[in-house]
Amino acid sequence: MKSAKIIPAIILGAVAITATSALAAGLRNHEPATFQELDANGDGQVTKDEMQAHRAKRFTDADANGDGQLTVEEMQAAGQQKVNDRVAKMFEKHDANQDGFLSEDELPKPRRADKMFDRIDADSNGSISEQEFADAKDRMGKRHKKRAKSDTDDS
Repeated sequence: MKSAKIIPAIILGAVAITATSALAAGLRNHEPATFQELDANGDGQVTKDEMQAHRAKRFTDADANGDGQLTVEEMQAAGQQKVNDRVAKMFEKHDANQDGFLSEDELPKPRRADKMFDRIDADSNGSISEQEFADAKDRMGKRHKKRAKSDTDDS
């Protein structure tokens, strides 16, 4: 089954795109920081200063040469580090037999793939036409732009 071989590639590709996109969009992190990471002084409260310090630290960590500016290479390196960390966590979580490989059975099952397919298949004929695909891509792009705009409005 071809789709069984494509799923791992899609998962790893999505992880790579997500990590790089998160950095490219102003170092926003799609995986929220834990409360403990944000609560720098451990007092059980997170202040705006602590949140701003956390964001500044992520910037500083990505700024490899310490010049206060991020280059494409620095952002790519920081994004690649996120990908590496996610892949390591994925193996740690899903490699049930600890053999250093993920078999098809060990991979997480897509939770919303059928729902997503059904939403894209606008005429419910069991297949996705090129037009349905383009329409869905356009809707997702508009939703992403709207979300990005609201993120910058909140800043």
